[in-house]
Amino acid sequence: MTIFRIRRPEIGSIALTAIVTLYLLLLTNNSFWSHAIVYFDRAWPGLLSLGAALCLTTFAVLTSLSMKYVMKPVIILLIVISAAAAYFTDSFGVVIDKGMIGNAAVTTGAEASHLLTGSLLLHLALYALIPSLLIIWIKVRHRRFLAKAAVNFLFIAPALVLSGALIYANFATIAYALREHRDLMVRFNPAGPVTSAVRYALSTYRERNLVVQPLGTDAKGGTRIANAGKPIVVVVVAGETARAMNFSLNGYHRETNPELKALEVVNYRNTTSCGTATAVSLPCMFSVYPRKQYSDWKARSTENLVNVLTHAGVSVTWWDNNTGSKGIADLISFASMTRQKKNPLCKNGECLDEIFLDQLDRKLGATTANSVIVLHQLGSHGPSYYLRYPEAFRRFTPDCRTAELMRCSTEEIVNAYDNTILYTDHILASVARLLEKHQDRIAGAMIYMSDHGESLGENGIYLHGAPYAIAPKEQTQVPFLAWFSKPYQAAMGIDTGCLANDADEPRSHDNLFHTVLGMMDVRTKVYNRDLDAFAACTRPDVREKTTPAYHAAQNLGPTAPVDEPPRARSAPDFL
Repeated sequence: MTIFRIRRPEIGSIALTAIVTLYLLLLTNNSFWSHAIVYFDRAWPGLLSLGAALCLTTFAVLTSLSMKYVMKPVIILLIVISAAAAYFTDSFGVVIDKGMIGNAAVTTGAEASHLLTGSLLLHLALYALIPSLLIIWIKVRHRRFLAKAAVNFLFIAPALVLSGALIYANFATIAYALREHRDLMVRFNPAGPVTSAVRYALSTYRERNLVVQPLGTDAKGGTRIANAGKPIVVVVVAGETARAMNFSLNGYHRETNPELKALEVVNYRNTTSCGTATAVSLPCMFSVYPRKQYSDWKARSTENLVNVLTHAGVSVTWWDNNTGSKGIADLISFASMTRQKKNPLCKNGECLDEIFLDQLDRKLGATTANSVIVLHQLGSHGPSYYLRYPEAFRRFTPDCRTAELMRCSTEEIVNAYDNTILYTDHILASVARLLEKHQDRIAGAMIYMSDHGESLGENGIYLHGAPYAIAPKEQTQVPFLAWFSKPYQAAMGIDTGCLANDADEPRSHDNLFHTVLGMMDVRTKVYNRDLDAFAACTRPDVREKTTPAYHAAQNLGPTAPVDEPPRARSAPDFL
């Protein structure tokens, strides 16, 4: 009996390379081409030359990797990378740069699960799985090694020469477009994501022998906190993905801050973030470095705000309802709220932010020392906005009830997001009320600042993480507010009326480090009074002379962190 068999087709390695090159350029680079057309602004000769040069260069690179036993795995890997990157760039308008690779590297399973949607799986099946299976199925003809090397060279050399000639012929136009729009080549698949991953890997490798330099070891409490008569407690709420424009306190047309509105909060309406993703903004917020001087290396190699507070004898605690402290809380008391699996506020590894409140109530009731408590929210993190608030705060409807934002209308997406802001309003107001509840035994204050904003479809962009140079204001304008109990105002000399008059002054993440030091009356050389948002409205203490302003970014003393790792020392055990 004859069994019917389909004969596997054969193809030469050069021909397969050419087909794969065209596939990658034409079917996985929609975002690149759409942006290139806009960026080149009808300069068609330059655009066509760049496109042809990229095609030739990609062909040359793939041809150089077309060895037997190497070709198929490499091509399949690049197709999968390109298909996955294309889904996120086309669906959300994001850019897969080094920062985005870093975000992915620290993403928790619960957070990642919101992105594993049916649309993603269908896209990968069509653009990655089927092409990969076809490549596995076909037979590729290979010449002997020397003959193959010679033939490959005959294709690679002319391709690279012609590519260079095309770039040279339109160099001025191409150079101008790429210089003004540095995100364009990062969008090119598969080169952009691969290059970003390599840069991230090299950066991580560079930090393997990282040494954390001490900061603010001279810190001590001032006379105000020494004579307060009761413990000073500041709750720092690190927000997540809240954008300033959706706060009614900032003029938003919807009432998203009804509870905070009823309290005497000080709200700063013009505040910018250090980055557009948590992995950048959160460490930057707690770093002594201002945004223009900040780098990931500097943050990791220098102690931060919580360490300086500890040097001053302040008890510091970090409670996390997010993906961790990004190294900030490595040396202090840390607790993850998401580990409370039996708590009704938690589901699938994530908890509603109300998880903080009962524990905060108990902690404030037992506090006997000057303390700073950091609450790291889950806040408004997308794309599953509908999971960030309970049914009681589902006020704006219809709201988007899926992580696949492209299936929802703009109105539904905004409604869901606004519900998260309404819920954050409740959380913040509840923290203030708890501090007020215990004001007979503590003098409490709260300061809130979000790490970055969020795009909700404006200009075809969703979520966050855009390179800062091209990031829209929706991702960089963040809410910043504070509340002070009466005992705190009296003990620390805060004039809230004065602060309210400064509400329109520009503020940024640069202010948090020095403002919290000021709130705890910490005296140290690394404190910069000019960056303390409340200093100008703090009444002078007659018992002590005012500490002169000191610009930490200009002079960190003899232990200033360096840009290169010390050669003779290894990383401490906690890293």
